[in-house]
Amino acid sequence: MNNFDTLINRQNTMSVKWDTVPTDQLPMWVADMDFKCADEIIEALKSRVDHGIYGYLAIQNSYYDSIINWMKNRHNWEIQKHWIVTTPGIVTAFNIAIQTFTKKGDKIAIQTPVYPPFFSAVKNNGRELVENELILKDGIYSMDFNSLEENFKNGVKALMLCSPHNPIGRVWSKEELETLGNLCVKYNVLVISDEIHNDLTFNGKTHTVFSKISQEINNNCIICTSPSKTFNIAGIQCSNIIIPNNNLREQFVRSLTCCGLNHPNIFSVPALIASYNHCEYWLNDLMIYLENNFNYLDTFLKENLPIVKATPSQGTYLVWLDFRELNLSQSDLVNLINNNAKVLLNDGSTFGEDGIGFMRLNIGCPRELLCNGLNRIKNAIDKL
Repeated sequence: MNNFDTLINRQNTMSVKWDTVPTDQLPMWVADMDFKCADEIIEALKSRVDHGIYGYLAIQNSYYDSIINWMKNRHNWEIQKHWIVTTPGIVTAFNIAIQTFTKKGDKIAIQTPVYPPFFSAVKNNGRELVENELILKDGIYSMDFNSLEENFKNGVKALMLCSPHNPIGRVWSKEELETLGNLCVKYNVLVISDEIHNDLTFNGKTHTVFSKISQEINNNCIICTSPSKTFNIAGIQCSNIIIPNNNLREQFVRSLTCCGLNHPNIFSVPALIASYNHCEYWLNDLMIYLENNFNYLDTFLKENLPIVKATPSQGTYLVWLDFRELNLSQSDLVNLINNNAKVLLNDGSTFGEDGIGFMRLNIGCPRELLCNGLNRIKNAIDKL
């Protein structure tokens, strides 16, 4: 078992998470983890650094083989080498896909509350944002297929899917994704599926790759994957966009080339190969630790702060907290948590209007930090 309890000082390392906030705030916001990478990844990067020459990169078959084998063994998804397109990151891929497959003014649907770059990718590219709110009932979120179909009837051209879903931690069932996929095929709505959290599922939950559901759905989607969340290597900027449809893939590659984004980072290749070939043991240990962290948080709230509810999580290391019973405005809630409690969480309103009253907390940290953050929040709320 890896020692995920080890505290590592990340200050003064140019960390977005730690070095862009006041030093008295405990950062539990941006989606990277406070855990050291697996030794095999570190050694692979050291070996590449020690070579001493960092010229232009030619990706070899070992890179593609690692992805193909991982998808087959971890997700029971058989893919082909030529389906794989490398990009510097999934957010980059969102934007390229929107520019490639839609026109200015086209309607693009998202399911809120959802990862904030979904909003900006649509708006910054001059497309019309269509927000399809997820249904929240008894603390559980589900898709609103009736509303979504009405949106599709009104001319939506593409849907950005988050699977597993950030921030609510839902691992969508095969049945849910099949219903969604069939609607998209029926109305000719392209699906851009963000599956960056695909490996981070809790015990008893299985991620279903959207493309696997049927041949019709397979031809109507692009699947965005990366080892970055799985193995805590987001700063290396490595993602793989898997596009089975030849026509869609050729268009996407053409757009990447026009933007000059078709040259991968020289360190991303050894990091991915080491991750996928040698570090599944680390991931398995990580998921046990993360699920225990969520259970600790959930129990802490129920026993010490029942006015705050944790949305039941099925995966990821991001937890959606419901503060609505405090009856605070969103600005007062953010001030209470970030400034009074001195814990930096993500403002729920940035995930959509239906995120008002909520905040997102990152449990990808040693238990000691999680305990510290929860006690700070409890103390601040107790003083209200």
